[in-house]
Amino acid sequence: MKFFVDTADVNDIRELNDLGLLDGVTTNPSLIMKSGRDIQEVTKEICSMVEGPVSAEVTATDFSGMMKEADILSKIADNICIKVPLTLDGLKACKEITGSGRLVNVTLCFSANQALLAAKAGATFISPFIGRLDDLGIDGMELIAEIRTIYENYDFSTEILAASIRTVNHVKQAALIGADVATVPPATLKALVKHPLTDKGLEAFLADWAKTGQKIG
Repeated sequence: MKFFVDTADVNDIRELNDLGLLDGVTTNPSLIMKSGRDIQEVTKEICSMVEGPVSAEVTATDFSGMMKEADILSKIADNICIKVPLTLDGLKACKEITGSGRLVNVTLCFSANQALLAAKAGATFISPFIGRLDDLGIDGMELIAEIRTIYENYDFSTEILAASIRTVNHVKQAALIGADVATVPPATLKALVKHPLTDKGLEAFLADWAKTGQKIG
């Protein structure tokens, strides 16, 4: 599974990238607003920090507007992935953008039928929102499983990018089902390493080592 970090905070991105954990970054208008910076400026900085795709979202809702914004965003860096909404105009834009050789992330997916249409439109990534479905009492992981089955049935190349991840258990479940990518908030990504028995074991090893009075090197 590939890990993308879902943030526009360059400090978090730099820290995780330095750890060797990042395969890409996803942003959206809400994350850009939270960063308090100009979208083109912060996106360009992020693209210079990571080698993988950086999703930058259009804000237009009509086809022509999406295409204009996609052209502007694409010029920021070679690793830009244009993010479009899962609407008819968004799917039309997806087809046009991927047809020109650029990457597209189709976002706000909440059903298997939507994911099927995105794959037909040539989406590079489909972003099903797990947490938001869970909020409605619907098991978001069922959607991941349905999309995985459909994509394997027809050998679609679109990658499943599990989004709206809230917990480390979401990451585990998505990986077990076979999601290609998980885009995760920085705190959740760092929390994947945590386990009380790891901490306890390390504490015991260090205590025993101290008793030996030895040093390495």
